[in-house]
Amino acid sequence: MVSNFTPEPTDAACVATIRTLAADVVAKANSGHPGAPMGLAPAAHVLFTRFFNANPTNSKWFNRDRFVLSNGHACALQYIILHLLGYKLSIDDLKAFRQIDSLTPGHPEANHTDGIEVTTGPLGQGFANGVGLAIAQTHLGAVYNRENFDLINNYTYVFTGDGCLMEGVSSEAASLAGHLKLGNLIVIYDDNHISIDGDTAVAFTENVEQRFLAYGWQVLRVDNGDNDLAAIYNAIATAREEKGKPTIICLRTTIGYGSKQQGTHGIHGSPLKADDIQALKSKFGFPPDQSFYVPKETYATYQAVALRGAQLEAAWELLFAEYANVYPNEHAELARRIAGKLPEGWERHLPIYKPTDPAQASRKLSEITLSALYPVLPELLGGSADLTGSNLTRVKGSVDFQPPDTGLGDYGGRYIRYGVREHGMGAIANGLSAYGAIIPYVGTFLNFVSYAAGAVRLSALSKHQVIWVATHDSIGLGEDGPTHQPIETAAHLRAIPNLDFWRPADGNETSAAYLVALETRTAPSVISLSRQNLPNLEGSTIERASRGGYVLYDVEGEDLTIVSSGSEVAIALEAASKLKAEGINVRIVSLPCWSVFDKQDKEYRMSVLRSGAPILSLEALSTLGWQKYSHEQYGLDGWGASGPYTKVYEKFGITGTNIASVSKRVIAFYKQKGGEVVSPLVKAL
Repeated sequence: MVSNFTPEPTDAACVATIRTLAADVVAKANSGHPGAPMGLAPAAHVLFTRFFNANPTNSKWFNRDRFVLSNGHACALQYIILHLLGYKLSIDDLKAFRQIDSLTPGHPEANHTDGIEVTTGPLGQGFANGVGLAIAQTHLGAVYNRENFDLINNYTYVFTGDGCLMEGVSSEAASLAGHLKLGNLIVIYDDNHISIDGDTAVAFTENVEQRFLAYGWQVLRVDNGDNDLAAIYNAIATAREEKGKPTIICLRTTIGYGSKQQGTHGIHGSPLKADDIQALKSKFGFPPDQSFYVPKETYATYQAVALRGAQLEAAWELLFAEYANVYPNEHAELARRIAGKLPEGWERHLPIYKPTDPAQASRKLSEITLSALYPVLPELLGGSADLTGSNLTRVKGSVDFQPPDTGLGDYGGRYIRYGVREHGMGAIANGLSAYGAIIPYVGTFLNFVSYAAGAVRLSALSKHQVIWVATHDSIGLGEDGPTHQPIETAAHLRAIPNLDFWRPADGNETSAAYLVALETRTAPSVISLSRQNLPNLEGSTIERASRGGYVLYDVEGEDLTIVSSGSEVAIALEAASKLKAEGINVRIVSLPCWSVFDKQDKEYRMSVLRSGAPILSLEALSTLGWQKYSHEQYGLDGWGASGPYTKVYEKFGITGTNIASVSKRVIAFYKQKGGEVVSPLVKAL
């Protein structure tokens, strides 16, 4: 039964405070977006004072409600709410909006500002993050909740705008959310009909309500989002009552409400003029000449909300302690997962290989690793973008995450069928990671990680631990041809800060990639895996590979070092063997992860890629970036080709015989050139 709205005497002052602060914050910075915060002020006030459960003195309380501002350009609104509630954000922080090293950057950043759950700004990402947060609660509640112990039952609230709903990533995520029947997800759509180009009539005229009905959502409407607090309240209350569908509330607002420019795109992304701000404050009964004015009753109202949140957390902690008495094993496991700790000795379950073990595709080696770790790491929550049988991401005997009434699985299931939605999958995985107690891994072809580039970039920026199982990673996939063969993808991913791109050459290197990816709590990893079989290599170990690069085959007085990764390491070894028969000494270095190798101490790195002989890189991908580690590069400077993979490798000269020939040319060139050959790692900067 939906409860009735009870107006408070301070409501009008609180809404006016948010609106005038939004104008002041953006004006002080002379940069930003005041319009959406002013239009959404009533919805924010009602949500945070009437419904939202969180404790500002402990922003990481596990069962807090999650809030996502998908239209992240409106972050002045979020910062103001966080300040009023008493998070670690002062009025001086609001005055430092968009300034260097401030806690109030131009768009919300997770792990930077207290109370921010996910990084938003690139439109649509936050919407999909919200779906991930809702999946996380649904899953963990199904796994750990018991009768009389409703431990994990929070809601996820998302503010979204026209721009977010135009972006394809939100459509992907919304479609999946409807299928999954996520009743804990409530989206408030700021239907203000304005984008940067002007009225949305120029480009966005679809019926959003009908679209979301088709997705299987509950759709509610509030016609006067500017002033009708009761209608906003009733819509949110109704949304909370619906347990079998996500809800979108279409909230008709006026952008920049109260300003002389209200309702126009002029107030979307530009500060209000000084006389407009004064008129705005006068209209709401505030002192027109005072900036950053907050009435005492506004602070008092939000302090009362914060106190309620602290009491809610205290009650939850008591419940969790009682849970420990009744369900000690579940309590211990959940507490460990919340703390972000892996179980003691988990790494002993990583597969170890000998050179005599049969050759296998590294995607198969990945499956073997996941199968070994899956029972030991309940926090692993997997999935694939409709390529399960190719990515080999579903552990045998696992249960799908599905609504129980579908007969396809249940909410305790640990495998998500994302469908052909790579971008949505990546952004949802960011939400899963942001929630906590879950390590998501997602699968697709390496080439199609490019579809999810926006989500991958934000994963790295936000320090989300998301593991991408990226198979079919080169021309080695063969017959599917250039449309599916990644050439430039690795270079792109290696260029992303705070992302580890792994390209293992055999079984031990695959285990090492998972070891480091699982121990790296603050960065995503992409594990690039072959379709074709790879031999297990003499000299490879998990310990050595976990340093990102190591000498696989060593000789003294070498004529050349070949540095390689993934499926080409075995080809480099073949070339070295042929050259050895001719009396030419070649060292082989395997470099499965550049970023991890770069973090090793200088002495170690110099011992791996040492001076004294030329270094040749070999990879069946673009050579871009290999200049940092080699003097000469051999790879692809164009697209691949369709055909059996061995023939494709032959076409591009990536064979033991041809690489031996290339190596001799490199050796001859540097001998003729004369002088000392210095390691490419020796740099001034």
